[in-house]
This record gives sequence, structure tokens and C-alpha cells, in this order.
Amino acid sequence: MSEGILIGGNEAGQVSLNPKYANRHGLVAGATGTGKTVTLQCLAEGFSDLGVPVFLADVKGDISGISQAGTPHPRIDERVAKIGIEHYSQRGYPVAFWDVFGKQGTPVRSTISEMGPQLLARLLELNETQESVLTLVFEFADDEGMLLVDLADLRTTLEYLGDNSKELGTGFGVSKASVNAILRRLLMLEREGGDAFFGEPALQLADFMQTSRDGRGVINILAADTLIRSPRVYSTFLLWLLSELFENLPELGDPEQPVLVFFFDEAHLLFRDVPRSLLQKIEQVVRLIRSKGVGVYFISQSPADMPDTVLAQLGNRVQHALRAYTPKEQQAVKVAAQSFRANPELDTVTAITELGVGEALVSTLQDKGIPAPVQRVLVRPPYSRMGPASAAERQAILAADHNMKRYAQPHDPRSAHEVLVERTAEKLKQQEQAELEQRAAREQPKRSGRSRETASEAFVKSLARAAGSSVGRKLFRGILGSLLK
Repeated sequence: MSEGILIGGNEAGQVSLNPKYANRHGLVAGATGTGKTVTLQCLAEGFSDLGVPVFLADVKGDISGISQAGTPHPRIDERVAKIGIEHYSQRGYPVAFWDVFGKQGTPVRSTISEMGPQLLARLLELNETQESVLTLVFEFADDEGMLLVDLADLRTTLEYLGDNSKELGTGFGVSKASVNAILRRLLMLEREGGDAFFGEPALQLADFMQTSRDGRGVINILAADTLIRSPRVYSTFLLWLLSELFENLPELGDPEQPVLVFFFDEAHLLFRDVPRSLLQKIEQVVRLIRSKGVGVYFISQSPADMPDTVLAQLGNRVQHALRAYTPKEQQAVKVAAQSFRANPELDTVTAITELGVGEALVSTLQDKGIPAPVQRVLVRPPYSRMGPASAAERQAILAADHNMKRYAQPHDPRSAHEVLVERTAEKLKQQEQAELEQRAAREQPKRSGRSRETASEAFVKSLARAAGSSVGRKLFRGILGSLLK
């Protein structure tokens, strides 16, 4: 077997990916049904064999079979012979299953604070004014030393700022209309299931970067077949994860192989309607994260789905077939062809439209990071199963996963929601006490007047009762007599 990660081969020999340049990122593109998933599976296997952990999203639910050994088949034997693989052994790979909703894998959570206002604004589709209000929420929480953990914390803090903006001063003045608009967006996010992503315990990145006992890298598979139905939540979650890796991993320069490889499937969703400020952040993360030893591989239908500034940073390319029936599709083919280093012996534009299932045009970075001329390659068959793992197989893996013990049960810490509810209750209590004291002060003179009046009435009544007795009558006459004299 040739050095590096074997991708496939042709008449000229085998084609591999050099691990030293694997952190220079890559692209796997092609129309639906042309073999992108198999290529992704082969790359993930290759990195795992080198001891490199992998993260990928299973958007169709058909890559979980990488955890199980492949099944012998005559067509597989035929392809192995064509490529010239000497030691082909079918085997399963160490896998950790993850799921934002906690149904098909270990729950994945972040906190509102970790997400940050910019990504959260994208998740909620806020305008600039609303994003500025969201930024004030984070600043207020920081100033008060409060944690923003879940959507309840965010909602309560928003309402608190809206109700108390005058008392908090000009620095935290917010429009009630903007607050209400954000609250409506939060409700929509909850209906899409996005609230399941926020909470504690939050994901620790170290749990994505594990190796098995035999030294192979663990392949972390995010169950995304449900999550992909909310494209905004899906793409924002993956972008958050990429940003966390960028911010927390140490600088490594150019290691001999990556410390983690990150596959971003359905990558076009990341760049759909993205504001310029966020696009600049994505470009920066992609450009600089390679020095942290992280390789990012985008999976999409066409290179035209990528902004040019991002596409220019993807040094390793695997292009499956594209169909060119319309002018737009023909332009996409030309873009794909132009993204390769030319090969005088290959008409790249024509080849892209003629590729069969399991064939691809490949160009990888070679010595000194120089792209190799594009080649037409027959992609090797995976060593693991092509297709999903059964429910029983998945459950057996989850039962043995130590991550499940750490993340299975959520817990609600004392955070902004609890602090502000208590603060509001105390404020109401003080207001009620002050109102009672003011009311008592206003009623004091009235109570004194009523006391004197009551005493006079009591005296008259006592005189009337006295008149009814013989002694009383004498006393009464005496008083009248003195008055009548």
C-alpha cells in the first residue's frame, strides 16, 4: 500500500492523501448519488487508521455502518484488484455516536454564553438592531456575573432588560419592540427543537478527540438526519463547533498529521444568506485553524457552492460527477474544472460530466504543499460496512460509551433565570412594603379623627342610657336645670 491515506487508483498507480498536508483542508463534491458518501467513509477510515480522531455529520443516516465490518462481495473484490490493493481486510472502526436530540447518540449541548451573540443572531435570523440588543444581553450578564445557559436564561434576561431599561441606565436601554421580536424568534427556535441544544453539561472538546485502545482515532458521528430538517440550526451548530476548536486548541504550526479532521457535509448551508461579517469570521477560522492541527473538509454538490475566498484554501480536492443540462450547471462544471491543477493528458471539463459512480477527479497536495495534477481515479471500497448500523448495533456501542454517563442527564444550574426571578421577586416585595407604609401614613390622620368622633358619640349614648334609670333621671334633670336657669 502506498504512503498516506489511500483514495483510489488508476492505470498509473494508486492515489493517496499525504497526512502532512491533510490540515490544508479539502473538498469532496459531486451530484447526488455519485459516491460522495463512500469517499467520505474512505477518508474517515484512513484518518482513523493513522490515529487521527474524526468528526462527521450523518445527514442521511447511512454512514453509521462504519462501526461494523464490511460484507464480502464480488464487485468489491473486482475493484480491489483493479486498484491493486494488496492487503484489503474488512473491519469496523471505533465510533462514538452523538445526537443533539439525545435519541440516536450521546446528547450534545452548548450554553448560550458559549454560542455568543453573533452565531446566536444567525441562528435566530435577527437584523442588525436586534443583534445589538442581543449583544447588550451578553454584556449585562457579564457585568452581573450571571451565566447564560439555556433559552430560559436568555428569555428572562431579555424581559428583564425590557422592563427595567430606564433604571439600568442608557448603556442598557433597549426597545421593547426589539425585545418582543427576539422573543418571538426564540419561540420559533423552540418549535424547531433548537432548545434541546442549550443546557448543561455542555460538550467538552476533549471528548471529540479520543483514540481507541488499539491506537485508532475515534470517528465521532453526529446523527443529523433530523437536525438537517432545520438547516439553520444544523449549520450554526457545526460552525459553533468549528469556532470552539479554533478558540480553544493550542497552536501547533504544521504537524506531521492532523490532531482532528472535521467533515462539514451539506456545506452549502453554511454560506446560504450569510451576512458579510459572519462570512469574514468563517474565512478567518478556515484560514487559521490549520495551524491548530485541524483539517476541515467540505462536502457539497459543487465547488460553486463555496465562496472563492474559502475555496482557495481547500488544497485537497475530490470531484465526483456533475450533470450539466442547464447554463447554470454548465458554469458549475467549468468552476469545478478550473479549481484543479491542469493535467495535459486529461480534459477536465469533459471528464467531470462522464464520471461513473465511484469515480472521481482527484488532486492532493504533495511535497512542499504543491497540488498534484488532476487524475481520474477509481475510489477504493471502504473496509467497513456501506450502509447504516442496526438499532441493536448502535445501542451496544452507546451502552459502552463513557460519554453517555457524563452527558446523558441534563442539569439546571443556578444561572441568569434564577437570579433575575429572585431579584424581581425581591423588588416586588420591597415595592409592596413601601406602598403599605405610604398607605398607613396617609390613613393615620383619618384614624385619629374617627377616634375623637367615636368618643363623643359614646358619651351621648351613655347619657341616653343614664336617663333611663332613676339616678340617671335626676342627673339628667340636674344638668338640664343648670342649663335652663
